[in-house]
This record gives sequence, structure tokens and C-alpha cells, in this order.
Amino acid sequence: MTTIKDTVSFGELKISRRVAQALTDMGFEEPTPIQQLTVPFVQEGRDLIGQAQTGTGKTAAFGIPIVERVNTQQGVQALIVTPTRELAIQVAEEISRIGKYRRVRTVPIYGGQPIDRQIRSLRQGVHVVIGTPGRLLDHLNRKTLRLDNVKIVVLDEADEMLDMGFVEDIESILLAVPQTRQTLLFSATMPEEIKRLSRKYLKDPEYITVSKHNLTVPLIEQVYYETREHTKLESLCRILDSISVTLSIIFCRTKRGVDELVAGLQARGYPAAALHGDLSQYQRNHVMRQFKTGQIDYLVATDVAARGLDIENVSHVFNYDIPQDPEFYIHRIGRTGRAGKSGVAVTLVSPRDYRQLKLIENLTKTRIRREKLPSQADIYERQKEGIRERLQQTLSKGKLAYYRNIVDSLVDDYDPMDVAAAALKLSLDLDEDREDLIVESFGNTGARPGMVRLFMTIGRKDNISTGDLVRSLAEETGLPENTIGAINIYENFSFVEVPEEWANRVISCLHRQTIRGRRVSVEPARLRH
Repeated sequence: MTTIKDTVSFGELKISRRVAQALTDMGFEEPTPIQQLTVPFVQEGRDLIGQAQTGTGKTAAFGIPIVERVNTQQGVQALIVTPTRELAIQVAEEISRIGKYRRVRTVPIYGGQPIDRQIRSLRQGVHVVIGTPGRLLDHLNRKTLRLDNVKIVVLDEADEMLDMGFVEDIESILLAVPQTRQTLLFSATMPEEIKRLSRKYLKDPEYITVSKHNLTVPLIEQVYYETREHTKLESLCRILDSISVTLSIIFCRTKRGVDELVAGLQARGYPAAALHGDLSQYQRNHVMRQFKTGQIDYLVATDVAARGLDIENVSHVFNYDIPQDPEFYIHRIGRTGRAGKSGVAVTLVSPRDYRQLKLIENLTKTRIRREKLPSQADIYERQKEGIRERLQQTLSKGKLAYYRNIVDSLVDDYDPMDVAAAALKLSLDLDEDREDLIVESFGNTGARPGMVRLFMTIGRKDNISTGDLVRSLAEETGLPENTIGAINIYENFSFVEVPEEWANRVISCLHRQTIRGRRVSVEPARLRH
């Protein structure tokens, strides 16, 4: 048990020192709105219904109090039920990180993984089990999972489990845990079946919701670029090289991420400095003076560190990491476009970020424009423009007599144009042999060049038409209708061709979503050999 002496502040929350240290390691500086509302009620032992979207930080909202309550001398004390294996793994990893210093052991159990391996993990002793309904029932029936000591049950993304037909499985699981448990239910929507479940299995629950319906976005230009995690820094540098930046703030999710990005930018010659919670007031003031006076162009910051900043002439805000809460997105991009000036907000998106990007777009009622990552040719063209401008400024100032003497000694042997070009190359040291980024390919999916053929688990038996698929693609992903290629609808499935640069977004936005009442899986088509 945690005593008052062992507690510290995490924003306005009181949590144990060990959990606070783990959150610091994870880079969290303050709770998100859902955590601020949820944690105190869970700490009091109340049943709770939380209406919140994925991407609002709700895993830590129930993970923090679960970790604090675990008695490491006992067996399974918390059970978290999730609709998919991906979410089970994600939740298990996050709770494991939160419980690192308390030595809380977690295990995800789901279909598609050998059950023997899961049985071995359970026998070795775990405190928190995270699983999908079908596999949890399988273990219960085999008696390889005992829930006698479970004190808290979490139903995560309950509406998704309902859509997938898991309601009977959920009820069977709830009947297998002690009646004295605490039950938490999280759901983005509240259909009648979810309300029925809560009335039947929750005791006088507290209802909390994080309303995002009134988020307003500043009138600034918003764009995003698709990248990969392992090439993200290179992608950012490309963008910086291809645009005119006055001053910019680059946001990372964690303090460690800020320090790593600053090191990477400085190593490449970009004038950048860090701003996060580990800086002393003197260091913070020094960095801000450098930024305001133009000694550094790029301020790399966490969300909390950037609070209260009021800096004019910030031309660009970059979301190097997509924010964990849509409200943070609004706060971030509001740092540019001040005092009626124009501003640009740029977001880097890896394939796994598309769900969060779509959530931000839906809640802010804004379509963020997709841009193609600048090519090396684009960057060279931009560099040439800058060189021409600097040459014109130097020529207009005159005072070139010393340099003319050097040129005069060369023009008898070389063409004056070559002399000027060699002088430019010498002074600028341009890396003309730099290779373009390698773009990962989907391979041959059977589509024509430049397109990707996608396999979708919906067909004629679902009363789907070509028009329905086109509308779903356009509305859910922002893909222009006139860029959609061939569509073939069969009895149980369909094939759709989309431009290669849109394929990741289409997969991320439509996979496990509902079209005409049916939950759909989407993946690149595979050719049979």
C-alpha cells in the first residue's frame, strides 16, 4: 500500500513515487484531461464509465491506479478486456512501463499466438492480464487462468467489442470474477447495449466524459507528410531544407525525444535548442533569449514546456510526434499565426499515426492537407533560389576588388563561368551526390504502376456497391475520388486500387472500421504464385 509519505504530485494528481518515476521515464509531464478526471475516482474504488476516444491517454488513466493497487505477492489482480490483439499488446506494454519500478508483471493473451506460451507465462506468475474475449474464455475453460483474486476489471473500447459480437463472451467473463470487484468501462460511444451492460454489472458508477466537440482551430495552414519512424529525422530535414522558416517550434511527446532530436538536428548543422521540464530557470531563459533574437531557428519542446510562450514571428509549428490528445494539437498549432500573421502547422505521420490524425481531424472538423515529401530535386531547386538571392545581394553591395584580383589570375586559363561556378561550389560545399530517401514499397500487389491493390473483407453479400466503396474511401480518408483506380467486388470480398502514396492512410483509416454495418479488414493484396 502507498502511504501519504510515498506520494508525489503528477499535475494535480497524487500518485506514488515509483509510478511517478516511471511516468517521468516515459516522458509524461502532466496528466491528460481523461487521466485528471479518472484517476481520483478509480483510486477511491468507484465503478466508472468513461466516454473517451482512443488517443486521449485513457490507458494510463486506468493503468496508474491499477499499478498502485497491485500486491506483488499475489497472483492476477486486474483483468483488462480489449477487442483486438493489437490493443491488448499496446495496453500490456504501457502498463508494464508504468509498473516498472513496482515490478508489476503483465501478460497479453490473444488468439493467433500459441496458447502453450501463454500458459507458461501465466504459470510463472503475473499481476495484470490483458486479453481478447475469445482467448480469455479459452483459458478460463482450460482452468489455466484463475480470477479469484481479481479486484478490478476494465472493459476497454466496449463499443468495438459490441460491434464485433463479443457481448456474450464479456458477460461470461464478468460472471467468472468476484462480485466484490471494481469495474471500469471505457467506450467512445454509448449505444443502448453498452448502457444495459453497465446497469447490470456496474455498481453506482461515476460517469465521466471528455468532450471534444467545441475544439476550434486557428486559421492557419495545416499540412501533413507521411514518413516512417526510422526516417523521420531525415524527412524533417528535407522539409526544413525546402521551405522558408523564420522561427519554428518543433514538438516532441517526451523529454528524451526532445534531447535526441536536438542532437540530431545540431549534428546536421541546424541551429536548434531544447526546451523541457528538466531545464533550470536560467537555462530556460537563456534558450528563450537565443530563440527570440534569432540565434537559434528551431525550438524543440514538449507540450508542457511550451505553455505560456508568447513569441511573435513563429512562422512554422512542427508536430514531430503526433500529440496524444487532440487538445494538445490545438495548443501546439496556436503558437504560430499570431497577431494576424500567416502561419503553417506541419505534422509528420507514420502509418500507425493515421488513426490519431483522423481523430484530430474529426474532432476539430478540419481536413489537414496531405503534402508529398520534398524530393532531392525540390531541395536543390530551393537551394539554388537562395544562392541566387545571396549572390544578388553581394553584387549589389560591391567591394569586390580583392576577389576580382584572384579571378583575373584564372580567366586566361579557364572560362569565367567555370571560375564562378567553382567558387560557389567551394564556398557552399553542396553535397551533390546525396541519395534520395529509400521509400518502402508494398511490392507487387497486382495493381498498375504507382498504385496499390487492397483486399477488403466486404462483398456483394453485404449489399455493397462501387459507389458505396468510393464514398467510404473518400469520406473516411480524404482520398480524392478521381484518384481511385479499379474496383472489383466479389461475393465475400473486394479489391480496390489506390495511389501508392495514399495506401497507408487508407489501410489505417478503414481497417477494422464499419462500412454498411459490417466491420471490415483491409490489407495489401497478395499475388498467388
